[in-house]
Amino acid sequence: MTKTALIQRSLNQKSSIAVILFAFLAAGCTQETQNKLGRAVQNWTGTNGILDIYAGEKLVNRFIGIDKLSTAVATQGNSPRPYRFGYGIFDANQNLIADPGEKKVYFEFSDYSTSYIFYEHPNDDKN
Repeated sequence: MTKTALIQRSLNQKSSIAVILFAFLAAGCTQETQNKLGRAVQNWTGTNGILDIYAGEKLVNRFIGIDKLSTAVATQGNSPRPYRFGYGIFDANQNLIADPGEKKVYFEFSDYSTSYIFYEHPNDDKN
């Protein structure tokens, strides 16, 4: 075997071992840890999320182009805080299109004070 073939074979073996090791580690994780890993992969690959915030039955704010919503965690301990935050384009006219002048902003909202729906954009070619 040539030196290049030996190196390629070694890399293939190491890659296979890494995949098997990751599968065993994931299988041994709790469901919550598996969910966190899944969200990390989803955040890495990206999504095209939409967040609609309602006051009663009226849609009052819409953010588009969101890759994730995060739950705040307490600074002392691991308990979750009752609010979510993220980054997205503020869709001022609520037409699901990032129009000129509509910019990416940071937002946060409380679980107690608002009703919200977070979903993936049903038609990616609009954004």
